[in-house]
Amino acid sequence: MTKQASVLSEARTADATLRARAAGVVPGGMWGHLNAARLPEGYPQFFASAEGCRVRDVDGREYIDFMCSWGPVLLGHRHPEVEAAVRAQAALGDCMNGPGEVMVELAEDFVAMVPHADWAMFQKNGADATTSCVTIARAASGKRKVLVARGSYHGALPWCSPSVAGVTTEDRAHLLHFEYNDVTSLRAAVDAAGDDLAAILVTAFRHDMARDLELPTAEFAAAAREAADAGGAALIIDEVRAGLRLDIRGSWEGLGVRPDLCAWSKAIANGHALAAVTGSDAFRDAAAKVFVTGSFWCGTVAMAAARATLRVAREIDVPAHLHAMGLLLREGMAALADRHGIAIRQSGPPQMPLILFEDDPDFRKGRAFCSAALRHGAFFHPQHNMFLSAAHGPADIDAALDAAAHGFRSVAELGALRG
Repeated sequence: MTKQASVLSEARTADATLRARAAGVVPGGMWGHLNAARLPEGYPQFFASAEGCRVRDVDGREYIDFMCSWGPVLLGHRHPEVEAAVRAQAALGDCMNGPGEVMVELAEDFVAMVPHADWAMFQKNGADATTSCVTIARAASGKRKVLVARGSYHGALPWCSPSVAGVTTEDRAHLLHFEYNDVTSLRAAVDAAGDDLAAILVTAFRHDMARDLELPTAEFAAAAREAADAGGAALIIDEVRAGLRLDIRGSWEGLGVRPDLCAWSKAIANGHALAAVTGSDAFRDAAAKVFVTGSFWCGTVAMAAARATLRVAREIDVPAHLHAMGLLLREGMAALADRHGIAIRQSGPPQMPLILFEDDPDFRKGRAFCSAALRHGAFFHPQHNMFLSAAHGPADIDAALDAAAHGFRSVAELGALRG
């Protein structure tokens, strides 16, 4: 065994040990999207620390992070202003008998920042927010049918989970589907709902896993707004994944289309657990009537983190920075692919990129690319959209592209072996 191989073997020990321990006390060893079986060979399951745009696994290996905790980290891990706000609030109390003043302040921040918002209410997870939006829409309209794009992800509760295990047909009895960006399909679903249309729920852009991403067309966005208005239904934008990365005012603001209700989570508190629903005055009474709650929904610490996150995002224009860094990454990846004679597809907004390889139905190329890049210090994903943070700078992109070069060489070698 070479010295390098010996070091790598030893480096896997702590992670492997934790996986073995977890297998004895956690069903499957891990749940959902965090199951290591979904990641390429060599990817760690457990992490020890993070700072800025870097994460370190339990074996001490450091990576430039392009998953940002699957989206929650917007400003960079352990951002000093956010963490200072967290410490100050934690010293006063977090989970108390009711909310602190910070809840009102945060709601005021959202209303001031988001043009469609006349009010805000807070939860903990993205699925809390999307479910609350649907519940409010049904309470306001007295109707049942909710239109969702086929393949879109809105959370992991029975009504919207991508898995059918433990889910009954009754859980989804009032969901109707359309194709994202397909106006004809949307109108057909509206017709199928008839007089029972409560809401049209749509993600900020099409970010289904393992397929090219699609930004919404102006025609599609306008058609969704028109259909909701005509049917007396709510237009709900699911901003859980994209919120604050494309436009801090709302991802569809540039299209000139504003939702009635919006679900936020992930990035709004820079890694601290928080979700939000914002809405227009037309849905205020319904939002006040529905019973949606949670024991931890009034926790003040995450709200303090969110206030700091929103303030910094506004001050430094986070979407513009992410866009610039994302373009550097996209251009560098394209140049590397050309240099190695490898065909790739890059899609989605630069702030949340996806890189897929042509002629790669089983993602064998993508996994080989990611495994090789990981060994050289860059944490990419072969099927899921990635995320940039405000902590990513030009030097970090350059270092990641150096790691990516090893990934492309690995794919080229794989092609040679197959040939």
